[in-house]
Amino acid sequence: MEAIVKQFDKEIERFELERKSIESIFIGGGTPSTIAPKLYKPLFEKISPYIKKDIEITTEANPNSATKKWLEGMRELGVNRVSFGVQSFDEKKLEFLNRSHSKEMAIKAVEDAKSVGFSHISIDLIYATALDTKELLKNDLDTAFLLPIDHLSAYALTLEEGTKFFTMPNVKKDDEEFANWIKDEIIKRGFNQYEVSNFGEYESYHNKGYWRYLPYIGIGAGAVGFLKNRRFYPSKDIEDYIDDPFYRDIEKLCFEDIKREKILLGLRSTIGFKSSILNEKEREKAEFLVKERKLKKDNERYYSNDLFLADEITLYIIL
Repeated sequence: MEAIVKQFDKEIERFELERKSIESIFIGGGTPSTIAPKLYKPLFEKISPYIKKDIEITTEANPNSATKKWLEGMRELGVNRVSFGVQSFDEKKLEFLNRSHSKEMAIKAVEDAKSVGFSHISIDLIYATALDTKELLKNDLDTAFLLPIDHLSAYALTLEEGTKFFTMPNVKKDDEEFANWIKDEIIKRGFNQYEVSNFGEYESYHNKGYWRYLPYIGIGAGAVGFLKNRRFYPSKDIEDYIDDPFYRDIEKLCFEDIKREKILLGLRSTIGFKSSILNEKEREKAEFLVKERKLKKDNERYYSNDLFLADEITLYIIL
């Protein structure tokens, strides 16, 4: 935590932070619920003068380690939103995903969060695994919507290099088989889709900050920061980070990089993007997509009619 506080001191200068200028905080990157709330206290004391009155402060948590005592401690620090990595309420699927919690533990964690006063509660679900059927996923959603949540993230299983599943392609089903079905089922239960994988009565301000291309400070090993046209990367190795808790590498983005990302992030969400960032040829393509009802236009911003087509539409516009 000393290294984290030390890095924050440095980033105050780089980002020219003013008092009451931080609009949201997200504590994530693994298992924050394994760290005692008292260990977060020095960081909260340091950032206190910079946070706005109605700030959204989110922590990720695993159901097996987010005890009621831990949740109470985080609330006392000012955290007002918690996101649980539930993934599923099906015991066989949890074992398949190598999760260490049970259905009962997940339910209790959410109910405990509500009882200690969290204003906003989110859960993550995974779909497109080899075990998934519409019946299984429907049962997961039915259980989720019996709980006091106001946000749900539904992610297709991804096979990332270096993970257990990467060399086991048979663990994954075609996510297109489920993506639109899952979306419709969640919307039918009363949540709005505001990003390709995110739904809720409450829309996370922090999430939307990324898609709006706002600047952010990344504090901690491997936590990326972004300001204007630069991304900042500290060491991912914890021991190296403790020895030198500052950004090691800086990536400078060109105008085309930024434009491509703004279009993609905007079309993956309800944020959209400004028509002014397009050149004449790109604007002609965008207008053609409006006529084809793939995009809609409002107040010189383009929005996608199907968030799942964001990648394809972005490539069509910029290539």
